[in-house]
Amino acid sequence: MNEILEIILPAIPQTLILVFVSSFISVVLGMPLGIVLTLTRPGGLRENQKLYSVLDSIVNFLRSVPFIILMLILIPVMRAIVGKSYGTAATIIPLSVAAIPFFGRLMEGYLSQVDKGILEAAKSMGSNDSQIVFRVLIPEAMPQIVSGITMMIINIIGYSAMAGAIGGGGLGEVAVRYGYTYKRTDILWVAVIIIVAFVQIIQLFGNYLEKKIDKK
Repeated sequence: MNEILEIILPAIPQTLILVFVSSFISVVLGMPLGIVLTLTRPGGLRENQKLYSVLDSIVNFLRSVPFIILMLILIPVMRAIVGKSYGTAATIIPLSVAAIPFFGRLMEGYLSQVDKGILEAAKSMGSNDSQIVFRVLIPEAMPQIVSGITMMIINIIGYSAMAGAIGGGGLGEVAVRYGYTYKRTDILWVAVIIIVAFVQIIQLFGNYLEKKIDKK
């Protein structure tokens, strides 16, 4: 048991860093992306077919590339930024690149579903585009946005586990190295149980937060 703890315990904070730093970056960059997609889409407040088509194509491309392949594509970028293509710091880059377009597309969907009548009322009161976005669209869609963030974090947990196959660090690497390479099924199952527990905790907290916001 002591041996298992010595192997597993260092991987837990690595996984938490991978997941939450990548999630923070993805929300910070994915939310503006989703707002721009919403504003420039056909029928949007600032309809711009050319800009929307470019962003839409980039989002579709990044979302269609399997994560393992995306990691391989981004190896030169990881080396340029952190000096290596493995480990926790390097893996944050492909995790973020994978999650940003995912969350941006979710944001576009949530914001575009806001009742048009509310938008028209805001326009008639003289609200500009910025006020409509931050005082109407985002507050109205906040329960769905929280749900989207929860979904994104869970996806990142899954991606971080896959990243372990090529030295991404965290519990995923422990599971691959000891469970597959060294045939230590006991360590494999402990890693899997902890990953599943992370997912359950995030989902429960996300559901609680979504319901609390929705009641306001």
